[in-house]
Amino acid sequence: MTTSTARVLALLEILQGSGLHTVPDLAVRLGVDERTVRRYVGHLLELGVPVDSVRGRHGGYRLAPGYRMPPLMLTDEEALAVLLGLLTGRRAGLVTTSAAANESATAKLRRVLPKALGRRLDALLETADFTARPRPTTTPAPEAHVLLELAEAARHQRPVTLNYTDRKGRSTDRTVLPYGLVAHSGRWYLTAAPTAPADTAGPARPTAPVASSASASAGEEIRTFRLDRITSLTVQPGSFTVPPDFDPVTALLDGLAHTPWTHEVSLRIHADAQHIRRHLPAGIASLTVIPDGGGDWGAGAPDAAQRADNGRQPRPDGSNGPATADDHTTGWVHVHMRAERLDWIPPVLAALDRPFVIERPTALRDLVRALARRLDEHATADAPAHPPM
Repeated sequence: MTTSTARVLALLEILQGSGLHTVPDLAVRLGVDERTVRRYVGHLLELGVPVDSVRGRHGGYRLAPGYRMPPLMLTDEEALAVLLGLLTGRRAGLVTTSAAANESATAKLRRVLPKALGRRLDALLETADFTARPRPTTTPAPEAHVLLELAEAARHQRPVTLNYTDRKGRSTDRTVLPYGLVAHSGRWYLTAAPTAPADTAGPARPTAPVASSASASAGEEIRTFRLDRITSLTVQPGSFTVPPDFDPVTALLDGLAHTPWTHEVSLRIHADAQHIRRHLPAGIASLTVIPDGGGDWGAGAPDAAQRADNGRQPRPDGSNGPATADDHTTGWVHVHMRAERLDWIPPVLAALDRPFVIERPTALRDLVRALARRLDEHATADAPAHPPM
C-alpha cells in the first residue's frame, strides 16, 4: 500500500467520526499540506464516498449524513474471536504494533458491528479479566514487517540474512534457515539453523545435519533469536528442508534453559520428572533421567551426568531420558539450570519435598541451610500471647 493511499484511507477514517473537520486540522493530522487534503477528498469522491464541503469561516469537510461504510460481515463468534485476539495480544505483549494501532483496529471493528452485537462485546470487554497481569512495555515489540517476513520465509523455507543485536549490544549480520516462530512469555522468538556458504550459486545448506529436536548434542546447531533484536532482514535465494520431527517450542525452551547466566546450577533430585516439572518448567531447567545407581554419585561429578545424556532424545517435557522411560517412575533425575540469582531456588526445593543433592554451586548449599534454620526457628517458636479482648 502506497503512502498516499494509506493517507486517503486515514482521511476516510477521520471523517467517519462525527462532526465537521477543518482543512487545517486535517492537514495536521495527516501530516500533509492543505492542498493535498483537498486532493485526497477528490479521490474519495471518485470512489463514490459522499463527502460534503462546507464553505465559510468555520467550514470544512464531513461525510454526508447517514452514510456508513458497508458492515463487516462477521458472525457473532467470528467478531468475538477477533476482538478477544486483539485484547489478549495486547495484554500478553505479543502485538507487533503500537498500542494506538491496536486500539484503532479495535475501534474500527467495533464501529461497523451491528449495535446489538456491539453492546454485548462491550459488556464482555468491560467485565472480563485475566489471571495474568499485562506485561510491561519496556521491551520493544518487534516490527510487524519483521514478523510477517520471517513467517513467510519459514513457510516457503527460504534462508534469511539478519542484522541482529545480541544481549551484549553487539550487532552482527548472519544468514540462517528459519525453522519456526514461537511466542513465549510475552516475546516472539525465531528458531533457526546456521548456514554454510554454498559451493556454487545453488541453495544454502545447513552447517551440519540438524537434529529433529533440541537435544544436548544439537544445542550447538539450533539458534534462537529474539525478534525485537532484529533490526533488518533480507530473504535470500535458495531453499532448505526442515527436519520432519523438529519442534520449535521444544527447541526454544531447551535453548532458554541453556542460556548462560551468572550461576550454573547442577542438582540431583529423587523424584519423577512430572513432579519436578510442576515446580521447574522446561523454560527454566533441563532434566536428565539418571540410570540405576546414579543416586550413589558423589557431589561434583558432572561427568557422570554428562554420560547419561549420550544417546538420549528429549521428551516433550524437556527431559533427556530414554524414549521408553516412564515419566511417572520415581528415580534420580539430574537437573541443570542457569540463573542470575540463587535465592529463589531453596523455596522451590522445599516445595518439591523430595531428596536432593546439590552438586554446584556451593553458595546454594549455604542458602538452603539458611532457609532450613529459619523454618526450624519458625516451627519451634512459642506462639505469641493473644492480645486482650
